Amino acid sequence: MKNLKLIIVICLISMGCISCMSSKSLYTWHNYEDASYVYTKKQTDKTLDKLIKEYKYIISHQKGIRKAVPPGIYAEYAYLLIKMNNKKEGIVMLKKEVGLYPESKMFVGRIIKQLEK
Repeated sequence: MKNLKLIIVICLISMGCISCMSSKSLYTWHNYEDASYVYTKKQTDKTLDKLIKEYKYIISHQKGIRKAVPPGIYAEYAYLLIKMNNKKEGIVMLKKEVGLYPESKMFVGRIIKQLEK
């Protein structure tokens, strides 16, 4: 009987640990959703600055399970940089996107080639 109780307690503790581990996400998005929504709705210098700060924060503060920048963040940040005539840094960000997510090479690689011409 004691062994059965011990097994039940161990199982319950294990289930609790598993549920705690599964609640952590792969990536940390911080305030990206709000910042990108506000910028999309109203494109001003102020909302652009907030979005750029958010990209920089996401890139430098990853606490998710993968400890990697979420997919598309480097590419979106690169788009804004290129739009602001910072082509060189934009290309660097696009290359980081491809390095981190090789599956994006087919699409992002074409953009890089066009920009490097």
